Amino acid sequence: MIERPSADELLFLPLGGAGEIGMNLNLYGHAGKWLMVDLGITFGDESTPGIDVIMPDPQFIVERSEDLAGLVLTHAHEDHIGAVPYLWPQLRCPIYATPFTASVLRRKLVEAGLQHDARITEVPMSGRFTVGPFEIELITLTHSIPEPNAVVVRTPLGTVLHTGDWKLDPEPLVGPSTDEAALQQLGDEGVLALIGDSTNVMVEGQSGSEAEVRESLMELVGRFENRVAVASFASNVARLETLAHVAAAHDRHLALVGRSFWHVNQAARENGYLTDLPEFVTEQEVGYLPRDKVLMACTGSQGEPRSALARIARNEHPSVTLEKGDAVIFSSRIIPGNERSIGHLQNNLVRLGVDIVTEREHFVHVSGHPARDELAAMYRWIRPKIAVPVHGELRHLSAHAEFAESLQVGQAVVAPNGSVVRLAPGAAEIIDEAPVGRLGLDGKALVSLGGSVLRSRQRALRNGSAVATLVVDREGSLIAEPQIAAQGLLDPERDQAGFEAAVAAIRDAIEGATAELRRDDAALKEAARLALRRALQANRGKKPVVDIHLVRV
Repeated sequence: MIERPSADELLFLPLGGAGEIGMNLNLYGHAGKWLMVDLGITFGDESTPGIDVIMPDPQFIVERSEDLAGLVLTHAHEDHIGAVPYLWPQLRCPIYATPFTASVLRRKLVEAGLQHDARITEVPMSGRFTVGPFEIELITLTHSIPEPNAVVVRTPLGTVLHTGDWKLDPEPLVGPSTDEAALQQLGDEGVLALIGDSTNVMVEGQSGSEAEVRESLMELVGRFENRVAVASFASNVARLETLAHVAAAHDRHLALVGRSFWHVNQAARENGYLTDLPEFVTEQEVGYLPRDKVLMACTGSQGEPRSALARIARNEHPSVTLEKGDAVIFSSRIIPGNERSIGHLQNNLVRLGVDIVTEREHFVHVSGHPARDELAAMYRWIRPKIAVPVHGELRHLSAHAEFAESLQVGQAVVAPNGSVVRLAPGAAEIIDEAPVGRLGLDGKALVSLGGSVLRSRQRALRNGSAVATLVVDREGSLIAEPQIAAQGLLDPERDQAGFEAAVAAIRDAIEGATAELRRDDAALKEAARLALRRALQANRGKKPVVDIHLVRV
């Protein structure tokens, strides 16, 4: 296992975001130090009961935290900064970010009580700075959020371009367009490796412009006579500005419904974005406006059950309602894995009589990631010797590597999470494997998604659970009837025969045991556990999680 990178090597190690979409965590190693780029999250689903937030397990770098020179954040999306409040206490390293990203992150640190501990160094757009043995330069890109940056990592062994998330948009509406001149100059200087976004590598052509979406939404909203809600990613400030202009054009007021929108709005205005727009309407004020005078920007485009739109669809929101004749526009793409939750949300909206418009019916969204023509342009400008695809599932990484090689890149390395890639000296190759895993936020605690707690919860979700309380004397004989609770298996009001069979199975197991076994607490509990599990399996065809509470008097 690599302990400390030497001065004569340059390493790259993804611990999250390579082989999956989300949870980006990347490490560069050189001259005894590590540089971290991004520290993000993804969100739980039905396969992770009770877990809303998931992040990469940073065990490898936590064990080497004294060698972690710093954390550089490419932009403010959750899958790039969302894990900082949860994992920074284990790392305690300096943080570097541009002003908008720093504003968004500070709000998260305040909620976590870390605002006085986690130090953020604000770096200007196109800024240059030093982190340990790494010389860093930021190059302005475009994406679906303000201030996205590519990170140039310079070392004596070569220069690496870490693209972060990006696209080419000649009219991004908010913020500058991609700094093509800086990218071309970097390519002329010579680039050892490009570590690049793979999300849309299978999409031909270009991703499209925010300006085109504005024109389309302007026409679409004009078709509706009653309330219109637009579900979008709260971080897309350009889309928020578009909705403000659309609302004004149709004599409507724009309301922000969902805490995330307000946080992003405040961060944007603090940094000079959206300042030419009037203040937005609050969700508490929506009910006082005529139905034809309101346009709402709502969180919940991915069907998140606690989001504003999901609560509105369930008629559980304290201030906002939708009814027959209203409309919801999903101005977003479906993130893979969210199909079921989005479908459930849309079904709830249909039950209310709400009209739904998605990207299938109308042009309402453009991606923030590069399609193949944009990727080809980046490779023409940078001309790297090595391509290492990240930010994608394994199929995306493989397709990206093949595409890079078709563009005359000398070597492409597919390196899923945990792959220690030596970029220099010599040909790039995977030289080691680092431990990887996932942590989930379980209430207030971080737990391993591969640990016993989550495995037991998932088993209980599929098969139910049962607990039996046994009271025995010193010799192990029952002195009271076993008491059984079988959650998710037996209905106390309807399954009396099932309870009686389970009690009989436990009694038979104890009475049939040897005297020596009955005096051994652990052995007696195991005999009772197996008997109860067999009885429930025979009754319900399930293999539940079973526990025995033994009281010896």
